[in-house]
Amino acid sequence: MDPHTGAPPAPEPETSRRIRIAPQDPPAAHTASTSERGSFCLAVCGCGWRGPARRSRDLARRDAAEHGAA
Repeated sequence: MDPHTGAPPAPEPETSRRIRIAPQDPPAAHTASTSERGSFCLAVCGCGWRGPARRSRDLARRDAAEHGAA
């Protein structure tokens, strides 16, 4: 197979771009609650934490309470 010689040369790589990310305020306190999805219940928190999906609402509430205490 012959090399492709008719293509223009590749452009030089650009200098690194800096992306500035705005700081986000952390939540003041953990606000854990439960959420239902179909036949499953899971604990969710305002900080972004999510517990495992459970069939037992009591276990999901316990997950939320343990997360809030930690």
